[in-house]
Amino acid sequence: MSEQVQKAIAETGSTASLYREHEEWKVNSGERTVHAKRMPGRFRTLKYITESLWLILFFGAYLRWNGKQAILLDINNRQFHIFNLTILPQDIWMVALLLLLLAMTLFAVTSVASRVFCGYFCFQTAWVDLFTWVEEKIEGKPNARHKLDAAAWNGDKIRKKLIKHAIWLAISIFTGISFTIWFEDAFQYWHDLLSFNLSMLEWSVLIAFTLGTYILAGFLREQTCLWLCPYARIQGVMADSQTILPAYDVRRGEPRGRMLRTAFADEPKLGDCIDCFQCVQVCPTGVDIREGQQLGCITCGLCLDACDFVMDKVGRPRGLIRYASLDEMEGRPVKKLYQHPRTWVYVGILLLALSGIIYGLNHLGTLTLRVAPERQPLFVRMSDGSIQNKYTFKVLNKTDKDLYVKISAEGGVNGQIIIDADKQQLVHHGKASGFTVFVKAPDENIKQEVTNIKFRVENTEDPAMTAEYLTVFNGPKH
Repeated sequence: MSEQVQKAIAETGSTASLYREHEEWKVNSGERTVHAKRMPGRFRTLKYITESLWLILFFGAYLRWNGKQAILLDINNRQFHIFNLTILPQDIWMVALLLLLLAMTLFAVTSVASRVFCGYFCFQTAWVDLFTWVEEKIEGKPNARHKLDAAAWNGDKIRKKLIKHAIWLAISIFTGISFTIWFEDAFQYWHDLLSFNLSMLEWSVLIAFTLGTYILAGFLREQTCLWLCPYARIQGVMADSQTILPAYDVRRGEPRGRMLRTAFADEPKLGDCIDCFQCVQVCPTGVDIREGQQLGCITCGLCLDACDFVMDKVGRPRGLIRYASLDEMEGRPVKKLYQHPRTWVYVGILLLALSGIIYGLNHLGTLTLRVAPERQPLFVRMSDGSIQNKYTFKVLNKTDKDLYVKISAEGGVNGQIIIDADKQQLVHHGKASGFTVFVKAPDENIKQEVTNIKFRVENTEDPAMTAEYLTVFNGPKH
């Protein structure tokens, strides 16, 4: 048993002190390079599956829909195109709700299962795993890499390092390109890139993402999580004793020690931990999970795979290291998920955000109409005695092509006439088009100063594409 474990148990009589969040933490501050070992297992397989979702970043932007890029976040023209759906600045509140939904999902998952996002879905974690996989294929297993790092520079070392860094750089460049083309047409971007015709902003974004990926994933690695990522810091306040996370069963594992081929009667009984250090060797951040919960743990579960593999080999039950709450490890009652007040708070926020997004999508429409009655003057008396109102129309066309619309009205005053009602108005795609409309009505038919009137604009080619707006018709006192 380590001196740290002995001290903790002696002080408290339990394993609780092993999970304090300060003096027990062991952090690699960058003085050594972590070359993690890869071992097969269910959590390693799960990690490969979740990390492969990032392939959408590389290839998703090349998906075409009706001859155009299926998903295009066109910031220059202030439009988000998602298949047939176009989101304009007027509907940006739905994007805010989506961000809230994602943030609350992240917080809820963290409070329940700690940093599973860091371990399985994070950009940094996925790219570090990819970079170290390339490194292993070129430089060999962890021991070989440590020896190569310590060896003097020679032809073989230079060759391996050049190949590795060339591949790293190629991945970084492709990452920068793949990020950028979500904001402009992929085919046009590649044409401009190959002809060196990118704008200064495009070159800046490409270079920034290339260098960022190359440095963060290739060199800083776990140091990015420890010192640069704010989420790694705030996750500690989201977890409590009921949060599920990788935990070492101290009662079962201690005192740890190597297995001996021959047992003696006076030999002290050892725990199940045989001190093989496999859990440490597979950890991508170099954490020894046996020393308690630590800042560097990203909850990836790879130490569980390693320990279960060893337990199978020595004929002992799995679960020496397992996903468990600190209350479970201490033998205290474990609450069900639905018994946590915070669970219902998160669920409530998630449902509100999701409801808002669904409502917005169902009421998004392809045309939006706004009508502003003239205020100075409210109305004009014409030479024939009729009363005329002036309206300013703003029609927002959310489709990707120009449209012609015609205007009609419901309600209002009997005998009212829309001047030039048969005239078709052009509304440009992706923007609000304005024009003026005049409505007049016989004075004798006006019974009150203010009368409700509902205007409708209708696409001349597709009558089902309409928009309405309720306003008023102003008249004189009678």
